[in-house]
Amino acid sequence: MSDRIGAPGLGLSRREFVAATGGVAALTGMAGCTSRGAQPSAEPTEPSEGGTEPSGPDLPWTSAPEVVQVDEQGGSVTLQSVTAQHAVHPMDSMGGPVELPRVWAFTADDGQPSVPGPILRTTEGNDIEVTLDNTGNDHPHTLHFHGAQKTWENDGVPTTTGITVNPGEKHTYTIPANVPGTHLYHCHYQTHRHIDMGMYGIFRVDPKGYEPADKEYFFTLKDWDSRVNRQIAGEDVDYSPRNRNPDVFTINGKSLPRTLHPEEGSPIIVDHGDTVRLHMVNAGYMSHPMHTHNHRFRLVEKDGGQVPEAAQYEQDVTNIAPAERHTVEFEADADPGIYLMHCHKVNHAMNGDSYPGGMVNGIVYRDAMDTEVFADLMEYAGYGS
Repeated sequence: MSDRIGAPGLGLSRREFVAATGGVAALTGMAGCTSRGAQPSAEPTEPSEGGTEPSGPDLPWTSAPEVVQVDEQGGSVTLQSVTAQHAVHPMDSMGGPVELPRVWAFTADDGQPSVPGPILRTTEGNDIEVTLDNTGNDHPHTLHFHGAQKTWENDGVPTTTGITVNPGEKHTYTIPANVPGTHLYHCHYQTHRHIDMGMYGIFRVDPKGYEPADKEYFFTLKDWDSRVNRQIAGEDVDYSPRNRNPDVFTINGKSLPRTLHPEEGSPIIVDHGDTVRLHMVNAGYMSHPMHTHNHRFRLVEKDGGQVPEAAQYEQDVTNIAPAERHTVEFEADADPGIYLMHCHKVNHAMNGDSYPGGMVNGIVYRDAMDTEVFADLMEYAGYGS
């Protein structure tokens, strides 16, 4: 289990969280007691010889995405796809439970399956080797990396490269770290279906001499039509990508209030005076205007391009189109409290017909964590019994 609390990135340690939450801290030992998503994952189930999907009770539940420092691993990482179940919000609060009965999650090396997949982080000039291990799967896959100028055979598109990683095979991609910034990777085999099944993640290339902010977090936005996942799970539902109608909206795979769960969600935990940097990637098919309450930010990177300081200005909404990557930066200079960050297409901030929910997160000051309001939010999120 990671020692970090909050969204993946550079946030609070578990010890700091316990110190900040006072009475809520007593719940940390029970965090997984009521949450399907927090339970230890079972071993992945091998696909049957007939090629059908594994059955529900034997499938692992996904975990929160981890940050893989590829530099520290000699520049190499192995990704596998694991058939899993995904708890978007497993509680009955705020329109829940919301669950996807079948996803194709990524694992990195010996890690846990997650949707989104692991965040692969490296440094400019340190090219990486990514092995797609498809030996335990029954679906063809590939890997395509945005934001890397690479050779033709490493582009990850089966139709134009002739390379497909079939069941039982492995393939290693060489990905140059030659475009600094925050990027997207995903499966490019039957892309319209495989991304909707969860095969996507963040690829981060730090520029040479990069200086992290005081708090630095990663977020992947995703809209889902849950009929895809239910159909793959064997339900008799009518679905075509031509009539796609998203009904689930997530940040790092979770919807409000699960987004605020300190271990499985992605709260933006800050201290007053922090410089805060948020790396946001849109892995979905719709645009999402992300709005911060009570904090004005500057767009400092977009799609691997540094925004010149002269072109930066303060704003509180940034519209992120499909596959776009926005890095924003702000100062945590507000009255210490709890403030929303959410998609401002308000029907994206819902769980079914329940509002609020969906693509909503929170900027949470450490000073506000020992309050009844925060304790109530933790109860809604399922943190404790």
